[in-house]
Amino acid sequence: MDVTSQTCPAPIWSNPAGWNNLSVGIFFLGWIFLVSCSEQMDPLLQKANEEWIQGRNHSAIEIFNEVLKEHPSGPLAEEALFRLGEIHHFSLNSSSRSLVYFQEVRQMNRSGEFSYPAQKYIAEIAEFGLKDYDQAIIEYQNLINHYPGKNDTGDHQYRIASIYYKKLNYEQALVELEILLENYPKSSWAEESKFKIIEILYTLSRCPEAREQYRHFNLEYSESRFKEDMDFIVASCLEEEGHLQEAYNRFKVLEGHYIYPAILKMKLVGIEKRMKKKH
Repeated sequence: MDVTSQTCPAPIWSNPAGWNNLSVGIFFLGWIFLVSCSEQMDPLLQKANEEWIQGRNHSAIEIFNEVLKEHPSGPLAEEALFRLGEIHHFSLNSSSRSLVYFQEVRQMNRSGEFSYPAQKYIAEIAEFGLKDYDQAIIEYQNLINHYPGKNDTGDHQYRIASIYYKKLNYEQALVELEILLENYPKSSWAEESKFKIIEILYTLSRCPEAREQYRHFNLEYSESRFKEDMDFIVASCLEEEGHLQEAYNRFKVLEGHYIYPAILKMKLVGIEKRMKKKH
């Protein structure tokens, strides 16, 4: 079967499409705290921070560059480079320029305070900004390899799996999800990962395995938010295997509940036509 032509429920990868807005919000909350502790901050660095908070981006850039002239290495340099990367990324929409600064932070001190968030930005920019999926996989793997204590929820492993799904490499996406469940069984992504495994198995025409996973899932997550989507997948499997009446009954139960009523109606009408032909 052509896996790209199936009628499947829309992918539910928890793609942080609003990651820029979220990151900006967190960033500015952080700066409010920093400004309140300004007596502990280098005066020049403090001035640069205040300029950025006030929206004077180019003035902030000039002052951060002055910080770098006075402190070409060390913690102040690391922070100045990191903030320059954030300004170019969030305020000036220059992903390519921001990458240069974040990479400099990583090269300057891989164990420094700003190394991990810089690497995280690098991975996110590769995936969402540049859509360079192959590079994004490498960068997320770097996060896993070099910052193991920061990945206890399996976030980066989940992003790798989702990228393979975007690339239509379903077999590898399946492998990556299984790695997530093995290495991070308590992850907040566990439930969604198990659902995605069922969806991928269906996409790969491995319906018996999908149904088996479905049975285990229902036992573990009886009130799952993915219930309707999984019921749709199981009904689709039954339809493809020729169990038309059972498939029809399962689709019928979803009426009024399924998020894509037009697709559901199409399924019901199609099965009705097939059953009439049989008789």
